[in-house]
Amino acid sequence: MASSSEKNLCCPICHEIFTDPVVLSCSHSFCQACVRSWWKVKQINECPVCKERPLSDPPISLALRNLCLAEKTKLSAGMEPGICSQHNEKLKLFCLDHQQSVCVVCRDSKAHSNHRFRPIDEAADERREEVRESLTALREKLKLFEEAKGSCDQNAKHIKSQNRNTEKQIRDQFKKFQQLLQQEEEARIAALKEDEREKSKAMREESEALSRIISDLSNTIRETEKQLKADSASFLRSYKAALTTAEQRRLQEDPAPSAGALLDVAKHLGNLSFNIWIQMKPAVCFSAVVLDPNTAHPELTPADDLSAAAHGERVKLPDNPERFGRCRAVLGSEGFTSGSHSWEVEVGEGGGWEVGVAAESADRKGSVGSGSWRIGLDGAFLAFFPPARSSILVVKPPRRIRVHLDCERGKLSFSDADTGGHIHTFSHCFTEKLFPFFSIKKEKTLKMITRPVSASVDQRGEESSASAGKK
Repeated sequence: MASSSEKNLCCPICHEIFTDPVVLSCSHSFCQACVRSWWKVKQINECPVCKERPLSDPPISLALRNLCLAEKTKLSAGMEPGICSQHNEKLKLFCLDHQQSVCVVCRDSKAHSNHRFRPIDEAADERREEVRESLTALREKLKLFEEAKGSCDQNAKHIKSQNRNTEKQIRDQFKKFQQLLQQEEEARIAALKEDEREKSKAMREESEALSRIISDLSNTIRETEKQLKADSASFLRSYKAALTTAEQRRLQEDPAPSAGALLDVAKHLGNLSFNIWIQMKPAVCFSAVVLDPNTAHPELTPADDLSAAAHGERVKLPDNPERFGRCRAVLGSEGFTSGSHSWEVEVGEGGGWEVGVAAESADRKGSVGSGSWRIGLDGAFLAFFPPARSSILVVKPPRRIRVHLDCERGKLSFSDADTGGHIHTFSHCFTEKLFPFFSIKKEKTLKMITRPVSASVDQRGEESSASAGKK
């Protein structure tokens, strides 16, 4: 017979000592799993005892849980393993209906009338297999989180590296104009550091969260392995809780890489000289396209000012979602959904290049053929367009190419920047954001053609516009 203290610690639904007890707003307590199952069956969130409607997600009572754990430990210590507490007989059977170990007297009792039984060792073997399967899934889950944390830690290191390199480029720019631009320089460094702090903090918090989950999964696996080594009777007393806990951990959402986790280098370096043109107009040039290094394939190296990229040796970079993984390409940092936009790029002599635009949804880890419009020279001079088709261009490949995108008219045109001769035009109803696209191989370099900036003033003497030689 259960003691009065044990009865006070029993769930009104399962009549067992509480497991993860929750306290409803009406002060009644239940096992967390029991009350959720009860609500699921009844399809209404109300107290099973007094029918009051409590919170939909009541908190676990830590104090009550500790009391229950202490009581379970006390009962386990005072009970001889493998002996029925009611009949003092050896536990030889397992009741499939009540999911508990019983003796031969229990089997013949009214409480187990017409129930199904298995030998205790056979039942333990079956349930051990269930727990082993769940444990295997948990190990896979742990592996996913460990891989995600490794990627997260790599991103954190790369953010630090980006911060160092970007700061160096900013300082190199400002050294030319130190006297006039000291205040502007410090403001931009502060903005970079704030960006780095925010991104590092976010990555650190994500890493810490992953560490907590990994620790939780590791503890669950360790405890489950410990329970698997227990004798059959002890194992069967706790296997349901172990199985439930393991299943809850297994159902945790898998880790996913975070898009936009890296520093927005283009924001800090892109068109830097243009942004300070008021102070340094004679020395400033403007690039219509700023390359985004977070998209660059590991074999491409963007220039310090992000106006050029070169193909070379593969370097180790984070495999962030924005980065190209198969195609040796890099995108411009700004995408277009409307308006008319032009840029010029120097491709030089010989092949090994492609220039055009790519849709935001283009597959950056596989082939970009179904989401890009481009021309390129690699043996043959070709035009590429969805879905992964191409046609031969019968004009002479130029050294410099002018790209003109008219979103409203659905026109993407290519022409020779030196002669103005037409090369090719794509006509398409563009429905999503398009980014300037550049693919480079064979140790080649592509460079944006920059223009000097000039300013005009209105009759009031106020600077009203700037021109970078664009059309």
